[in-house]
Amino acid sequence: MGLFKQFIEVIEWQESRSNRMVYQFPVHKNEIKMGAQLTVRESQVAIFVNEGQIADVYEPGRYELTTQNMPILTKLKSWSYGFNSPFKAEIYFVNTTQFLNQKWGTTNPIMMRDKEFGIIRLRGFGSFAYRVTDPVQFMREVFGTNKFADTEMITPQLKKQILSSLTDLLAESGIAALDLAMHYDEFAQACKEKVSEQFNEYGLSITNFTIENLSLPKEVEAAMDQRTQMGVLGDLNKFTQYQTAQAIRDAANNPGGGMASIGAGIGASTAIAGAMQGQSHQSQTSEAKVICPHCSAQVAAGSKFCSACGKSISPQTKSCVSCKLDIPEDAKFCAHCGANQTVATECPKCHQTLTPGSKFCTNCGTTL
Repeated sequence: MGLFKQFIEVIEWQESRSNRMVYQFPVHKNEIKMGAQLTVRESQVAIFVNEGQIADVYEPGRYELTTQNMPILTKLKSWSYGFNSPFKAEIYFVNTTQFLNQKWGTTNPIMMRDKEFGIIRLRGFGSFAYRVTDPVQFMREVFGTNKFADTEMITPQLKKQILSSLTDLLAESGIAALDLAMHYDEFAQACKEKVSEQFNEYGLSITNFTIENLSLPKEVEAAMDQRTQMGVLGDLNKFTQYQTAQAIRDAANNPGGGMASIGAGIGASTAIAGAMQGQSHQSQTSEAKVICPHCSAQVAAGSKFCSACGKSISPQTKSCVSCKLDIPEDAKFCAHCGANQTVATECPKCHQTLTPGSKFCTNCGTTL
């Protein structure tokens, strides 16, 4: 009677824990009866291993184990046709359902360079989901010789890869900190695609990735709030009005301050607005440029010669054909007498047609 108890006749996995990824069927020292019933449920894959070498793999279904449906094990054990004796093998069940709601978050801040705020530190969190899509690859690369595997075994490594990819994407994007919240979905999709290849190396696929929040330092958030309220401080008059209203509100919340605190607040806002306006004027003055008429280079306003080609950038002049006063070289009419500068002149002696502005006749040499 004891001999028959050593034979395994039913092989199945009824584990109900949602985080269990791999389960080793307890064979112990018992032998598996040839003809035993193997049941593989939906979202499971059964894998037979012989002396550390992966053999036959079974998709969902019900099987009566024979040499015909164990071709690899039959070859490894050199069974002859019609072999019907009990045998030993390791049996693993792999869970292929999705492992949902796996949380990720930044242990350390993500450093990001922002054009407006400089280097800022971001923190973020969200969730992702994955599943085993290549059970054999997963067994080779991750599971090893363990008795079982849970999500806690692999998820920490997956989180590291996710954070590394997200850090690279944020650095490469060039998106301003003010606009990050509008691009969560784009970052999530890009990150999912970026880590897919790494997941595949483990026999896994990432099925979902979400960014729930990317939080900025408090000082940056405060600056963003104020600039949003004032339209990024685009109107100095509105800025002064805003600061005045803030001073009045603060005084109302602090009756002991009285009118002195209101005056101080208004004075400060006016001074700030004046300083900003002065800086704006200085900036515009210092940045004034003119174009060189010869090489088209930009040179500082007021320059007499081009710093690029060395030629004079003063307006070129010519004498009016009628009143002889200086006028711009490309002028078609004189600004002094109104004479047409494009009308050809005629020599009073030989009546030779001459170009406008000629001082001598090209035919007879008469002074005009």
